[in-house]
Amino acid sequence: MMDWTWITTTGAAAFMVVVTTVGIYAALLLFTRTAGLRSFSKLSSFDFAITVAMGSVVATVILSEDPPLVQGIVGLASLFAIQSLVAVLRNRSGRVRWAVDNTPLLLMAGSEVIPENLRAARMTRDDLRAKLREANVIHPEQIRAVVMESTGDVSVLHAPSDGPDLDPDVLRGVDGTSHLRNGNTDRDRAENRM
Repeated sequence: MMDWTWITTTGAAAFMVVVTTVGIYAALLLFTRTAGLRSFSKLSSFDFAITVAMGSVVATVILSEDPPLVQGIVGLASLFAIQSLVAVLRNRSGRVRWAVDNTPLLLMAGSEVIPENLRAARMTRDDLRAKLREANVIHPEQIRAVVMESTGDVSVLHAPSDGPDLDPDVLRGVDGTSHLRNGNTDRDRAENRM
């Protein structure tokens, strides 16, 4: 026999979904206004994890009677408080920054792929090519550097071949920048070219 409760609901249950949606939305709006714009940023992998956790709390409170709305609001407030506390501690302590943030990683130095960094990032050359296309790179000579950021996003720094040189300060804190200064051997360049 079919269990129709999986696809139907009662008027009271539907009404409670609306009430909890309005309640959790109001709490989310209040906490976001209080905590500031950084609340849903992806400045670090920790920020991303907190954002996912917030989404999970919101979805659970809206679609389930357990946890109740008040518990969901307390959970949401706790996540905002933790994120704010970690943001403050990241600015004050290198150890906290080291524990919370990933180090950006250089994937390409100019038009040359850095295979060991690509492996460390668990990316394939096809993944890399897709990111280059997303960044509107039409020729490898345009590429100055490709960086996997601490959030997992990929930044493609490119300019016309007769454009300005890459300012080293732009890559401060990126692991693998020695490839930009030292370069590879001619054989490595030929093997690693896109």
